[in-house]
Amino acid sequence: MLTRKIKLWDINAHITCRLCNGYLIDATTVTECLHTFCRSCLVKYLEENNTCPTCRIVIHQSHPLQYIGHDRTMQDIVYKLVPDLQEAEMKKQREFYHKLGMEVPGDIKGEMCSAKQHLEAHRNGETKADENTNKETSEEKQEEDNDYHRSDEQVSICLECNSSKLRGLKRKWIRCSAQATVLHLKKFIAKKLNLSSFNELDILCNEEILGKDHTLKFVVVTRWRFKKAPLLLHYRPKMDLL
Repeated sequence: MLTRKIKLWDINAHITCRLCNGYLIDATTVTECLHTFCRSCLVKYLEENNTCPTCRIVIHQSHPLQYIGHDRTMQDIVYKLVPDLQEAEMKKQREFYHKLGMEVPGDIKGEMCSAKQHLEAHRNGETKADENTNKETSEEKQEEDNDYHRSDEQVSICLECNSSKLRGLKRKWIRCSAQATVLHLKKFIAKKLNLSSFNELDILCNEEILGKDHTLKFVVVTRWRFKKAPLLLHYRPKMDLL
């Protein structure tokens, strides 16, 4: 089979952020038009705008942040294509937490170890056959699945009901992975309250409705950064936005 080498600059336009012109970090995609940007760049942009920076389509008149989502697949592609990018980003994040005198979150530690092992293996020429690689990948995935995300950075949450139409949870204090999304919380609450559908719920932080694709880490960073744990969230019956 013939193979063709493609230079990185040939595909730069597809793996860079239009807002900062750098490689995508924490890639986030607009669900309306599927254009992708760095999460921090897009969130900052949407604080004063409600259109896509690329095609100018209106994301949502009043709540554009609810219609963006983390694009893990795109971020994985960027890290695989750009040498040393992941290791450099993890190093920056570690230095950031150390500068603030905070403990490095568990998921960043794990990603750093993984990136370092991959880099050392590449430098030592430790390549294996596709069959062995696929086997190892399958075993690693199985281990991750069995871990139930306990090794992830954890977020403490208090789930309060602010509607007389729904009852409160018996156990409103929970602790879960920072990678869990608002949608996971909706499903959890719906199951505990025996609701027919999780789509009947809205979850709010600081009286603002949260998008279903927002991760808890994103919610903490953008809406609870300077407040003490636990993250306080409210749930209520869904209200249609005009």
